[in-house]
Amino acid sequence: MSAVLGLPTHDVHHGHKPIGWRRWVYATNHKDIGTLYLLFSFTMLMLGGVMALMIRAELFQPGLQFVNPEFFNQLTTMHGLIMVFGAIMPAFVGLANWMIPMQIGAPDMAFARMNNFSFWLLIPAAIMLAGSFFMPGGAPATGWTLYAPLTLQMGPSMDTSIFALHIMGASSIMGSINIIVTILNMRAPGMTLMKMPLFCWTWLITAFLLIAVMPVLAGAITMTLTDRHFGTNFFNAAGGGDPVMFQHIFWFFGHPEVYIMILPAFGVISQIVPAFSRKKLFGYTSMVYATASIAILSFTVWAHHMFTSGMPVGGQLFFMYTTMVIAVPTAVKIFNWIATMWQGSMTFETPMLFAVGFIFVFTVGGFTGLILAMAPIDIQLHDTYYVVAHFHYVLVAGSLYALFAAYYFWSPKWTGVMYNETRGKIHFWWSLIAFNVTFFPMHFLGLAGMPRRYADYPMQFADFNALASVGAFFFGFAQVYFFIFIVIPTMRGHGKPAPQRPWNDPDGAGAEGLEWELPSPAPFHTFETPPKLNAAATKIVPDAL
Repeated sequence: MSAVLGLPTHDVHHGHKPIGWRRWVYATNHKDIGTLYLLFSFTMLMLGGVMALMIRAELFQPGLQFVNPEFFNQLTTMHGLIMVFGAIMPAFVGLANWMIPMQIGAPDMAFARMNNFSFWLLIPAAIMLAGSFFMPGGAPATGWTLYAPLTLQMGPSMDTSIFALHIMGASSIMGSINIIVTILNMRAPGMTLMKMPLFCWTWLITAFLLIAVMPVLAGAITMTLTDRHFGTNFFNAAGGGDPVMFQHIFWFFGHPEVYIMILPAFGVISQIVPAFSRKKLFGYTSMVYATASIAILSFTVWAHHMFTSGMPVGGQLFFMYTTMVIAVPTAVKIFNWIATMWQGSMTFETPMLFAVGFIFVFTVGGFTGLILAMAPIDIQLHDTYYVVAHFHYVLVAGSLYALFAAYYFWSPKWTGVMYNETRGKIHFWWSLIAFNVTFFPMHFLGLAGMPRRYADYPMQFADFNALASVGAFFFGFAQVYFFIFIVIPTMRGHGKPAPQRPWNDPDGAGAEGLEWELPSPAPFHTFETPPKLNAAATKIVPDAL
């Protein structure tokens, strides 16, 4: 077996790994750190989800039921911050840690100790963020966008939240440097950049985006901190500052951040669709260029979040057109996925179901975003539930569905056992239906004029809000079902043993890539001797030694 893998004979067997708590606290193995990231992100997903359900419980009917408006605004702020910085971003970093070395034939990540440090920074940051509820005055109630002048009026929890975001940003930058150096310097001989799996390409581009924009956020929140404590007046209008300047700085970070959360998802879907269509990905090169185009254009669209802030018409036109242009490379990706499926020998196991669900629902989110790109329409819909519906279609049905697809696709390689297919399909249909019941009615609430971040509303919005709240609880329980009945059994090794290539036909058609050349579960140490690749850079030549 090891000769076929292109590994030294002892590699598969020695597996000298630490045991007990030291294995995790001092972890430098990319697989262990990837697991820590994924478990941390799921914990944050549940915490942010509980906040979302408290919000939806309050909005189930008109009037104030459970929480006061101030606490409601604290919940909306912390739900957004925890989901973005605590759930989605660390989950994709966890996937990168697990998969990138295995996909490029590297023995580990380039900077193993920095990898450990970048994970453990997240723990105190998450505690500071979530613990802000217990500080005097409660958590920040500014919205996740942290707009001035609200941030200048908050209690001490605003400061701890700013420090938490600084620490999470430092973690992201270190993780990005690690990913870039690993991909550029540690690929197996014969694996050129244009032979890499698309997941590696999307993460390489995402890592450059992170390094470019996280310091911008750090600058904005540091200016907020000095306004609060050191007498500066960057955003304080009473002292000659400009609150709108904060919006410009924040969204210069914020819009590339949206693509930071979706580009790795595109990479995941680009791995899964060809595998279950039994075809090569249609237009690999155009997918790489489309990904790079999205990343570059993401720096030119930030002020479409600010059409109501007094922007001159010339500015509105510029950002309207650039926002519409960025739809083109995104449409290229969707076209290529559909073309890959066209006349393919398709099967619909759970990873493919989530991938197809992603394509459908993400496309809906993309179209609602195009509608918001039109300045005259956006001025009407700005800060309404239409916007809430739009970005949840992109981030939940986008990033989160891709993460679920990735788990089902790669978990046999991680754990050595197959998940229960029936339970996986229950999770998919339950999540898909509940998600649409939750967020589709919000489009109509927004069109009817219901503003977001309000704890109460008039009676004419009652029916759709009740429907959305019921859907939200069903969606939340679906993820609890996923963890208890799918994740825990596979982590404990319960299930049918996974073959080396669980998604391939007897004739070999299906998933391609170096990760499928490893046994299931993947050994603790892999590729200590670089594998010798065939011309397609997807298989190891049998006589590698």
